[in-house]
Amino acid sequence: MDARDADLKKELDATLQARRELGEEYESALVDSFLEKVDQRIDGAVERRVRRQMAEQQMVVARGTRGASKPTDSWGERFGFGIVSLVLAIPLSAIGGGVAHLPGLLVAWAGIVGVNAFQAARTNPELFRGRRHRKSDQNSEWED
Repeated sequence: MDARDADLKKELDATLQARRELGEEYESALVDSFLEKVDQRIDGAVERRVRRQMAEQQMVVARGTRGASKPTDSWGERFGFGIVSLVLAIPLSAIGGGVAHLPGLLVAWAGIVGVNAFQAARTNPELFRGRRHRKSDQNSEWED
């Protein structure tokens, strides 16, 4: 049991003892007083947690790092997504082609291509940008 929990338990015991001594007419005032102490305890804990998180964020910014975030583009993620989309393409093609024939098949494959294009754009934002939006230091030998 935490020391703060022990203090809170003592406060509750004292509130219950005061209720027994003072009677039911003071019950609401005693409960309000106890709840105010609990609210103060919660507010203090939240404030400490927020201050700690703010300090951690300031440390990350001061160091100039992004923290412990994982890279968004990994070979395993791309490979797994490609395999899953191909595996799901089989039943989707069968359902689309069986229900609506060629238009259904085209809609199913348009959806598969769309999902894969979205995933590719998410993991590699430079992929669908034009040549003029790419970095200028990547000049090709064909340009003057």
